[in-house]
Amino acid sequence: MGEKKADPMDVEAVLDGLNRALVLQRRSVLQFTTAAGSMFGLEVQGLTDRLWTFAVAELEDARRLVEKISALGGEPSPAVAASSWTSDPQATLEHLIATEDEVLAALHDIIPDTGQEPRSEALEHLLEHLIMRKQNQVDWLRRAARRP
Repeated sequence: MGEKKADPMDVEAVLDGLNRALVLQRRSVLQFTTAAGSMFGLEVQGLTDRLWTFAVAELEDARRLVEKISALGGEPSPAVAASSWTSDPQATLEHLIATEDEVLAALHDIIPDTGQEPRSEALEHLLEHLIMRKQNQVDWLRRAARRP
């Protein structure tokens, strides 16, 4: 029986990807926090509580990314991607959807570099978990953004 060689993780590429995702993830924390606290009008007050819940989840995910970068011997980037704000709730939801799609793509882009070794599988599952949670959140935002 031949031994199957593991496809090693490209640690440098993974660290670059994780740091790119972290920079975007920090923006997510700020944007959801700002949106949750700044929307006015009776029609959006139910939305703001959900946005705050998303902000907390985004912060937890940012911590997970920092932990993984550190565990792989990297240095977490302190940078934050540029964000914006508008007082228009509909425009805010559309902006959140667009920027969260960007983070989803950045997280997904890391997976091919994780390789096929035990720590690779753990990292891939972490990324998939982050992607799944965030995609569910974006799906909710898309439903909320639809106008009757």
